[in-house]
Amino acid sequence: MSRYERTCLIRGDGGRAIRGILDRIANKWTLLVVATLHEQRMRFGELQQRIPGVSQRMLSLTLRHLERDGLVSRTAYPEVPPRVEYELTDVGRTLIDPAVRLAEWAVEHNPDIDRSRRSYDEHRPPEPDR
Repeated sequence: MSRYERTCLIRGDGGRAIRGILDRIANKWTLLVVATLHEQRMRFGELQQRIPGVSQRMLSLTLRHLERDGLVSRTAYPEVPPRVEYELTDVGRTLIDPAVRLAEWAVEHNPDIDRSRRSYDEHRPPEPDR
């Protein structure tokens, strides 16, 4: 039995909790937001400038989910104009090391994965049109 299977049995939820957390963390923008907030708190506009390609809507949604999950805190200051800053919580900071290890693994193994994909695609018959 794998570690994953043992963990799911211990939790008794068939892996739903683990999948739910991994779905959140592994989405397209979450790790980029966490990595960007790693060193300092930032305002929304600063975050958006530092994360290429993220739309205002997706950044807002990602921050809201991370705040709900307790990985990011949001502080609103009663000023004119209003100022809001985001920073990682203590729990959010614990995500940095695994995220860096995952990124390092991806960089190290990307050439192997590219080779495998090319080989697979070359030897696989084309999908029929539906």
